[in-house]
Amino acid sequence: MSTHAPLIEHLREALRGELPGHDAFLHLSGYKRPDLEAAMKLEPRPRESAVLALLYPRSGQLHTLLMLRPEYDGVHSGQVAFPGGRREEVDTTIQDTALREFTEETGAPTRGFDLLGALTQVYIPPSRSLVTPFLAYAEALPPTTPDPREVAALIETPLDDLLRPDVVQVRRQYIQVMGREAEIPYFDLQGQVVWGATAMMLAELRELLLRFR
Repeated sequence: MSTHAPLIEHLREALRGELPGHDAFLHLSGYKRPDLEAAMKLEPRPRESAVLALLYPRSGQLHTLLMLRPEYDGVHSGQVAFPGGRREEVDTTIQDTALREFTEETGAPTRGFDLLGALTQVYIPPSRSLVTPFLAYAEALPPTTPDPREVAALIETPLDDLLRPDVVQVRRQYIQVMGREAEIPYFDLQGQVVWGATAMMLAELRELLLRFR
């Protein structure tokens, strides 16, 4: 980890302190914090979920691993996300959920992953899920065998792409929880539109990366 050690340690320390949160990103869409709080009141016991954003070196650059979900009859059909899913009875902690789901969806073992900490939780109204996003570091991406029922494609994304000045774009889209169309910010990454909860997580990670510069 020698080349990337300063950044990894910066992220580890940042995750222990006060996080940037999502307000700045939400403001781009007019979807402010009170809207999220109101949505959560409708679901007093949201489903606990977790995702894992793995950082690893590839060709001298740090990357993270996203995945494209298959098309199906569901609220997250065809979306780009971090590997993750709902907490199950076998999970002692929500961190266990993130690690288990990463392996189930990508086929990659998590042995040796360095868990750096968690980003701000994200509530997803359509699936009534409260998601804890974890960051981890590995010296290399382990061999992957994605579950085709869960993953249409894995998307290896250089972290430097998050810092492009034009990475955040805006498009008009109908938002179910808002009941109307809105200007929605999204990340343009590897030819994919990354929006919603995953975009909020990426925006917070981007802010932490910018603080390192």
